[in-house]
Amino acid sequence: MKVAFVTGSAQGIGQRTAEVLAQRGFALALNDLRSPTETAAKVRASNADMLEALGSVCEEAAVASMADAVMAKYGRIDVLVNNAGVSSITPAEEITADEWQRVMNVNLLGPFLCCRTFGRIMLQQGLGSIINIASVAGLLGVADRAAYNASKHGLIGLTRTLAAEWGGRGVRCNAVCPGWVKTPMDDSAQDAGLYSVSDITNRVPMARFATPDDIAQAVAFLADPALSGFINGHTLSVDGGWAADGSWESLRLKHR
Repeated sequence: MKVAFVTGSAQGIGQRTAEVLAQRGFALALNDLRSPTETAAKVRASNADMLEALGSVCEEAAVASMADAVMAKYGRIDVLVNNAGVSSITPAEEITADEWQRVMNVNLLGPFLCCRTFGRIMLQQGLGSIINIASVAGLLGVADRAAYNASKHGLIGLTRTLAAEWGGRGVRCNAVCPGWVKTPMDDSAQDAGLYSVSDITNRVPMARFATPDDIAQAVAFLADPALSGFINGHTLSVDGGWAADGSWESLRLKHR
């Protein structure tokens, strides 16, 4: 039995990722701060085994406890998906030290603690795949998101470093960089008037938001050594061409 640990699994990308991995035969350890009831139901609908692993990925003791629970039940870990994250949309000159630290704790410290804890087990096994959910904001600068951008740039740097350290010992580490995805996080930002649908669709060459399934399928690809066994240290953009397109808006829309 293959086992995957997915952080931030209660909704959005994490929920769909858990569902897709369950459909592909994985047992799931579902992490979040609250019980991922809806996700658990979707996993069970695929006849997959599951374990709730509630706790903050920012707390060293909590991560250790969750890893112990996974090993007690399954005795192995094949895939780690570091998906839990928080947003921060504030002009750089207004970001407080507390807000900066909050974003870094969840988006960068948390993935590091999970990588270190589960990575030690994978290294002992001699196999494993770590997939870090970064962002197109980890490849580019997006205004009013200094803390978020910095955390995702850091996560890509961590991904590459672990790939270099652990690849020769059977543990691959890659990152997925979503563009704008239709999730509850996006809905709350739009409700606050921070951007409109057309702001995104006019910017994306494929003229739409990503869906959680777009990201989950990329994660499933990187999780499967039969499909991606020699991919290590890679940053896979799932952004509809956002990071590739240097056109200005009228030129981009002319080609629709």
